[in-house]
Formats: sequence, C-alpha cells, structure tokens
Amino acid sequence: MKELIGTGVALITPFTEEGEVDVNGLQKVVNFQIENGIDYLVVLGTTGESVTLTKAEKQLVIDTIVETNAGRLPLVLGIGGNDTAQVSEEMQTRDVTAFAAILSVSPSYNKPTQEGIYQHFAVLAKVATKPIILYNVPGRTASNMMPETVARLANDFSNIVAIKEAAGDLVQAMKMIDSTPEGFLVISGDDMIALPMTLAGGAGVISVIGEGFPKDFSTMITLGLERRVDEAYSLHYKIAPCIDYIFAEGNPAGIKAVFSRLGICGDTVRLPLVGIGKQLRDKIDAFVTAY
Repeated sequence: MKELIGTGVALITPFTEEGEVDVNGLQKVVNFQIENGIDYLVVLGTTGESVTLTKAEKQLVIDTIVETNAGRLPLVLGIGGNDTAQVSEEMQTRDVTAFAAILSVSPSYNKPTQEGIYQHFAVLAKVATKPIILYNVPGRTASNMMPETVARLANDFSNIVAIKEAAGDLVQAMKMIDSTPEGFLVISGDDMIALPMTLAGGAGVISVIGEGFPKDFSTMITLGLERRVDEAYSLHYKIAPCIDYIFAEGNPAGIKAVFSRLGICGDTVRLPLVGIGKQLRDKIDAFVTAY
C-alpha cells in the first residue's frame, strides 16, 4: 500500500449557511489538496462530520469527491461504527470501487475489551472487499487499541494493512511500529506528533491541519520520510501554532475557520457542533493572514 505513505487529509464536508452540503465548496477543497501536493484523500471521516450526514448526503459527498478527483489521487473511505453487524453490512453493500482502502474506527461508546476490538475487526476483515486501515482514537472512542491487539490483527489478516494511530502517545506508536509485520503502515492521526512518528519509522499522516496548509505540511512529511530532519522541523514549527488553534474548540470547527479565511468555503458546522468563538477566530485569521 505504497499509495498510503506520505500525507493524507481527512476532508471536511462544507455546508451552506442553510446547512446543506456545499457541493461547490467541496469541489474547491478537493482541488486545493490535489494542486498543493497531498498524496491521498480520506472521505467521510470524523472531520467530514459523517455522523451527522444522512445516507443520501453521504452518497452526495462520495460522488462529488470521486468525480472531482477524477482518479488523480488515491481515495480512502471511512466506514466504521460501534455495531459490528451494521458496519459489516455497509462494507458489503457500499460501492467502494473508486477507493484504495477503507478506514474503520475502533468501536466507540460500547468500550469493548481488547478481545472485543480484535473480534470486531476480525469480522470486518472477512467481509471487506478493500484493504482496511484501523483507526485508534481513544479521545473519541473511550477505549485504546493496544499495540498487542494491533500486531495480532496485522499478523492474522493480510488485508488489515495499516493503522491511523491517534492516541497522541509517541511511545505507543513506536511500539506499534516495532511489533507489526514489515509492510504494515503506522500512520499518525495526530498532527502535532506526525513528524516525530514519521521519523521513528511511521508512514506519514492522515491530517486535519494538512488540508489547510497542504503544500508545506506535505513537504514536511516528505522531508521526514527522507530523514531531512532540520528542514522538516522548520516547517513543523512554522505550522505548529495553528495546530493548537484548530483543535482548541473542536474539530472540524477550527479547520473550517481556516478554509473560511482562505476564501475556499464557509465555516458552518452541524449541531451538536458549533462554530468557534471570536477570540479564537481572530487568532486563526491572524495566523492565516501572516502565513
């Protein structure tokens, strides 16, 4: 899965002021990534507000991105949830022809044991028609996928090919890199430690900040993969303040404020999410303007 090495971005779903999917805005977001060096696009992840999209809206987002991308970059589709049977059914019925892989989050709310997490992904691995990228994000799921579980899944199922690791724990990420088979990709899901994870042997990042600053962020990861450490870190520290800003009042409200300042699309989010406050908006606007 060499196409997943480098910088992927978790695409937002722009909305109009009336709350409808903004197709024109989404097309602009996609083209902005492609024109500025991003390696692959992740569709209908958390940043895309997939949990508050209807079935019809999800299909509209998929169709718009596939059509706009026109085969230029590899695509990854988010299919996950906390009901194993429902996720399994979607994996078998959703048309994934245009996608290189599926990103599937560890079940949230249920708080399964490590054995439960293993059995959940074992079911999915047996029905998936595309390679699976595991997604570990304890801050959202309330459970952590341990390195031992990741290694077990990676060894037992050849179509489980990677993990988006977003625990924010560099030591845990290093254990995953060390304990998984050769060719298994450990991808950062945390923008602030994406570079050190890459330097430790990771495969790059699936980023949020990267879609707002795609040229410099993707260059940073490329430099990291090439072990050009000083040059890579100069870009990291250039972007780092805005990483804190975009997550200060929740994702994707922060990154949508960046896109609004760039004039690419609006910053509307769907309840229960709300837009960022004026003080934070002023910081983001000032950063983007100075950048």
